Amino acid sequence: METVEHPRLRPGVLEEREYQANIAAAAVRENTLVVLPTGLGKTAIALRVAAEFLLREPTRSVLFLAPTRPLVTQHARSVRDALLCPPPLVLTGEISPDRRQPLLSPPQVVVATPQVVANDLAGGGFPLGTFSLAIFDEAHRAVGDYPYVAIGEAVKRTGARVLAMTASPGSRRERVQEVWGHLGIRRFELRSAWDADVAPYVHGTEVETVEVPVPAEVRALATRLRSVVQRQTDELHRAGLVGDLAPTSRDLLAVGLQLRREIDAQRRRGESPDGRTWQAVMAQAVAMKALHGLDLAETQGVDSLRKYLAVRRQGSKGRIAPSDRAFLSDPDVVALERELAALDLEHPKLGAAVEIVTRELAEHPEARVILFAHYRQTADALVDRFRARPDGPVRAARFVGQASHGSDPGLSQKEQVATLDRFRRGEVNCLVATSVAEEGLDIPSTDLVVFYEPVPDEIRTIQRRGRTGRFRTGRVVVLLAAGTRDIGMFRSARRKEERMHEMLEKVQAEARRGALPPPPAPSVQRSLSEYG
Repeated sequence: METVEHPRLRPGVLEEREYQANIAAAAVRENTLVVLPTGLGKTAIALRVAAEFLLREPTRSVLFLAPTRPLVTQHARSVRDALLCPPPLVLTGEISPDRRQPLLSPPQVVVATPQVVANDLAGGGFPLGTFSLAIFDEAHRAVGDYPYVAIGEAVKRTGARVLAMTASPGSRRERVQEVWGHLGIRRFELRSAWDADVAPYVHGTEVETVEVPVPAEVRALATRLRSVVQRQTDELHRAGLVGDLAPTSRDLLAVGLQLRREIDAQRRRGESPDGRTWQAVMAQAVAMKALHGLDLAETQGVDSLRKYLAVRRQGSKGRIAPSDRAFLSDPDVVALERELAALDLEHPKLGAAVEIVTRELAEHPEARVILFAHYRQTADALVDRFRARPDGPVRAARFVGQASHGSDPGLSQKEQVATLDRFRRGEVNCLVATSVAEEGLDIPSTDLVVFYEPVPDEIRTIQRRGRTGRFRTGRVVVLLAAGTRDIGMFRSARRKEERMHEMLEKVQAEARRGALPPPPAPSVQRSLSEYG
């Protein structure tokens, strides 16, 4: 294997790949957005570009941004292993601002979460002008009020080079243009699995779906919740807020936003919202709660629904919100709770997921599996099922975010890193993870990825699927509850991904012809001062 030779790279660390060399050379010359499938070496490209800037501008620093602490830790390890430079400075929220500032002493490589850098920039404690290069990993996040936006605008003023990287920028051209504008991008480098210089390194991923039936008892509960939604949406229809067709949760969220704007406008005029407005607000809130309960019942199971209702009844600090009170007092919800109390039933997905993972690891003891679940409660239930069979082939560990939710503890940064290290070593062979494991984590030996439920977002779908198929053909299994929104979500993500590839190819063709229109004027929705 031929390796990269460079004065600031450790010999024998990076494999020489022509497409990586070409992209890195372009990124040294111009601010570049790189769109490259997961597993094809975005980090290797970043290291090559960083090495060149450390060589060219030895008195200035390099900034490497990543959205999560585990990813920051991973990139810091890559920098230590690959670059001939002092050990990188790792900045996360675990280091207080007063301790961070004295550690910034150029030249150095700083690997950080964007929240930390945005906060320190707002307080005047981050010397951004001393950096020659800023690397934005998972650059698709540079939209809205995410800290990448404010940092990107600040980097533009310093003249530092920008390297932005993502596997999935989204299916809307407007979103790509927004990222482009906020980060000051001038060049677009897209590679797909079908490009001639990339194809030899692509191992492919087999995607299959497993459809499981929804028990009759759950379908009966779902009917009651649909009745609740129908009554509330009828109210919204009479108010002229929704059409004749059954509104989706997105439609209802839009109604809620519209109502809040109307109330704010009335209050600015010194008016009090009338009873009809509050009635619509209540109808929208109750409909949303019923839709969420329906989703839990159909795709997660009765235990998830039971706990959801218990939380609604418990309230916050002993006080039940008016919308919760209205939801819980609905005749169908009252009847549903009675029926629910008599049910001891688990969702068929739970057994299907356990069986799929168990079979994989029984047949391939050296394999690694990631099982994604949207809800922590589901992740906990899956881990409990695996641990109930200590003699089985599955050694499962829970991998969730840092925030704690009531009695549900999160994982600290150290616990997350330790869990990933155990997974790499094989002490754990099944990671049961929420969305925190979707982005960028370097787990190259994952053989199977299981979606407990599909996600409608094409970016998250691509990120999850990219956890496998890196060094050999991977396998993805998506569990679908028959006749539920799971089916629509799966199809939606697939359509969006197809549109994304079509859109990116058009953008690339325009960029190569020099015909790509300039990005829209950036509109930073959250200024740096708001992070302080």
